[in-house]
Amino acid sequence: MATLNIFSTTDEVLTGLADFFVQSATEAIAERERFTVALSGGSSPKKLYELLASAAYKEQVEWDKVYFFFGDERNVPDTNPDSNALMVKKALFDPLNIAQQQIFKVNTLHSPDEAAKEYAYDIKAFFNHQEVVFDLVLLGLGDNSHTASLFPHTDILHDISASVEPVFLEDQQVFRISFTALLINQARYIAFLVYGQGKAEAVHHVLEDERNIEEYPAQLIRTDADVHWFLDEPAASLIKK
Repeated sequence: MATLNIFSTTDEVLTGLADFFVQSATEAIAERERFTVALSGGSSPKKLYELLASAAYKEQVEWDKVYFFFGDERNVPDTNPDSNALMVKKALFDPLNIAQQQIFKVNTLHSPDEAAKEYAYDIKAFFNHQEVVFDLVLLGLGDNSHTASLFPHTDILHDISASVEPVFLEDQQVFRISFTALLINQARYIAFLVYGQGKAEAVHHVLEDERNIEEYPAQLIRTDADVHWFLDEPAASLIKK
């Protein structure tokens, strides 16, 4: 069973996950002398990154031993306002002066296929072509129950490799590049950041409905105790068990 951490307010959710980030980083650096984390994009984690870069947290992590990756990316230049990399650069990397060699971005100047292949290779090379095990993968949850860029009714839902793949979204006529579910599931820890009443139905579908990955892709993510959900009470309001 996944670990549910339910808080009264959004600020408490963010603080709870920031504390978990620090704890995971401290543990990884003590054991392996580095911390590897795959970040999520979107508006919710932006607040988390700003909190981690704030005075309250920036001294709690040995940032020069942290290596950053992206669980998914939009197929736009990294100067585009929709770019996850640009958002994290402004919220986290620049305020903390993170060195370029610690940041692994998707090269969206390539075609989606080439970008995905190159990113998969870069990740495998970083892990010395051994099994890729991130210390922490951060995830969000869309109101359509997608996570990373694992969207309903897309081919990537049936990909059984631990890799990176392009994803075409028919309704938006755009490409994204995303970790596969297996690559996410190999992580030591996985943390979902979900808040707001608008996410309550998706949370319920993913955690409590019968398995239907075509409709609720986040059900592909494993559900053991090392998978932590950080929720506010509105987002958790439809959980019955």
